[in-house]
Amino acid sequence: MGVVVIGGGPAGLRAAEVAAACGAKVTLFEAQRSVGRKFLLAGRGGLNLTHGEATENFPARYRAERERWRALLGEFGPDDLRAWAAKLQIETYVGTSGRVFPRGQKAAALLRAWVRRLREVGVTLNTGERWIGLTKSAGGWSLSFTSDHGSSAIDARAVVLALGGASWPETGSDGKWPPLLAEHGVTTEPFFAANCGWEIAWPAEVLAQAEGLPLKNLTASAGDETVSGELLITVYGLEGGAIYRLGPVLRAMDAPGLRIDFKPQVSAASLRERAQQFRQPNEWYRAWKLSPGAIALLSNMGTPERVNLSAAIDRVKAFSIPLQRPRPIAEAISTAGGVAWSELDENLMLRKLPGVFLAGEMIDWEAPTGGYLLQGCFTTGTVAGRNSAAFRLS
Repeated sequence: MGVVVIGGGPAGLRAAEVAAACGAKVTLFEAQRSVGRKFLLAGRGGLNLTHGEATENFPARYRAERERWRALLGEFGPDDLRAWAAKLQIETYVGTSGRVFPRGQKAAALLRAWVRRLREVGVTLNTGERWIGLTKSAGGWSLSFTSDHGSSAIDARAVVLALGGASWPETGSDGKWPPLLAEHGVTTEPFFAANCGWEIAWPAEVLAQAEGLPLKNLTASAGDETVSGELLITVYGLEGGAIYRLGPVLRAMDAPGLRIDFKPQVSAASLRERAQQFRQPNEWYRAWKLSPGAIALLSNMGTPERVNLSAAIDRVKAFSIPLQRPRPIAEAISTAGGVAWSELDENLMLRKLPGVFLAGEMIDWEAPTGGYLLQGCFTTGTVAGRNSAAFRLS
């Protein structure tokens, strides 16, 4: 018996590739009609594979379990991911933001090359078959599936589960699998939205002037954490990398809110000097070269008509926006929650189910956008695939 991989996202595809390269007979099952749907969706705006910063900085990006991530990334880090793409004849480059993209930024070409490689190394791809359970068998595990053609079962010595989290359910990442593991006593944490927008009760005047406008080159703070980045004003609130990165802090706050410095590179004293000769807020805003989006917020929230210059400077350097709630989980770029790290050994094998390994967003971790999400999926897929292949020989 060989290795069965369940889930055709990046973590599952990578696990299948690695297990096959280690000599295992690998069969991959995917509930959707094709593999890599979330991978393709992630690549619509340019496929951000990983990040170009120093590898030693990566563990901190995953917040919890840093030493575990350090060990995992030691087995397959960002340089390894770029080398993997190169072997598929896909050149990568580091963008101005430090993010790593394939040349042309197209996910489809990379996925086609990847699927060809999987077939070349002998991976069998079964699509349209949904996993519905597993039971212990004499030689390992018996896995059950359902499809339009009925039910089926397959035996495996080792199993890799890579069914994803609960965001973008239209791609198959629907978060419906926890009860299947709960039957075996495996603990899972509830899913919640990560890397998502937040809702705000905008005044009508803000939306009339600023809906769809970006807020660039700012710093945003929540609690004791401050990040640099950009935001986008939407009809329901704010999106963008800055608020995504502050998600863990915002979720922990009783009254979540942002503090924005619209001019982080300019001191309050310099702002005062630039505006000293003017008397009205709109004149100050022009002197400070604020963006239209920033001006719309400053002009229509709070009591801007009664501010003096000192108060206006304070607002530009620390503008407060109360938040209501995160956007629905189905809209989130990623999710946190899933199988607790305590359920897994150092090989990403479930302690309660010997021979069953996990990869990707099934595990309770989160990371910011910027390439860290896909890197985490490729890394855990690599480790799970390698160790599942080794387990089949035990």
